[in-house]
Amino acid sequence: MRLHGIEYVSYPGSLEYIKELKYKKYFIVTGKSSMFKNGTIPRLEKILEENNCQYSVFSSIGANPTASEVVAGVNKMKAFKPDAVIGLGGGSAIDASKVMILLYEHPELNFEIIRKSLDINISRDIGLIAIPSTSGTGSEMTKTSVITYGEENIKIGLKTYNFIPDYAILDGELTLSMPKEVVAQTGMDAMTHAVECYTNKNLDDFSEVLCRGAIEGLFEYLPISYEKGDITSRQKVHNYQSMAAMAFHNIGLGMDHGISHSIGGMFDYGHGLINAIGLPYVLSYNSRDSLVKERLDKLAKAIGQDNFIESIKNLNDRLNIPKSFKEMGISEEAFLSRYDVVLDNALLGSTRANPVKMTKEEMDKVLKSIYYGKILF
Repeated sequence: MRLHGIEYVSYPGSLEYIKELKYKKYFIVTGKSSMFKNGTIPRLEKILEENNCQYSVFSSIGANPTASEVVAGVNKMKAFKPDAVIGLGGGSAIDASKVMILLYEHPELNFEIIRKSLDINISRDIGLIAIPSTSGTGSEMTKTSVITYGEENIKIGLKTYNFIPDYAILDGELTLSMPKEVVAQTGMDAMTHAVECYTNKNLDDFSEVLCRGAIEGLFEYLPISYEKGDITSRQKVHNYQSMAAMAFHNIGLGMDHGISHSIGGMFDYGHGLINAIGLPYVLSYNSRDSLVKERLDKLAKAIGQDNFIESIKNLNDRLNIPKSFKEMGISEEAFLSRYDVVLDNALLGSTRANPVKMTKEEMDKVLKSIYYGKILF
């Protein structure tokens, strides 16, 4: 079990920790606008300049990082020759930075090769610093990177210990500019990580404690973070989402994530939003398994409620999460016209680790339940 890299730093203002690092050439990977608008990029540039460090900013990462965006970043890295990479922003920027380093240091690899086979222990020499500005993906802690293969409209999760950042910096101040809908969606992504990990058949004692702590903390602080947006609640949610990531990257997830990667790759909606909508349906389906039901009952008691699935629904309502994929905005015509591919892709990835083994016929019932907003299984 590996929980994180060299150092895990978590407190408001912790961006300043960069001053303690010994690297001298930083390649900064970020999104297209938010880190500039909220002043984080200028703040980071000032820190690096005061430490006499060189830096180059690559700001071309979209909401769902694509293979072509990663390749463009690798080409810029070749010209700059950094000794460290900073993934700054949402999980997309951090995920992209992980694969950029991999392809930069191992030119013999390409996306066709790594999607089929990737050495879990492949080497990395360049430093990797992850600084998340949203509170959901947990990419700053994990050995996972999710990349969209644009031509195929599918998201693929790549895994290697190479991807675990050396330094994870969780500065709650960076989350203060998050819009409310991003707070809700990323927060429910974290909740889904913790809950799917907790109901995974591979759960161990260490991860159980992390999952339950994250779930209890998110139920308490996510609504406050959404409604008030104060630094205390934002930092708390930032920490709890990271705890969930420590657990799930060692244990695994389940069907909700398999569905999310399929829907997100095809229709380009946010990963956390899709997870949030699907979670109550997936838990309802999986609760036919006695061990899942037992664990959900334990979670209900832990948060002081009678029914955990109803508590998730109530939390979604409080966060203004739609109740179905149709309500989210996918037209019935678009959904049905691409349904065969969506169905096939939903059976891949994390669905293979679902506590209830899924067939195509059963996944069909679950997908249509989530789309139409009513139980059909």
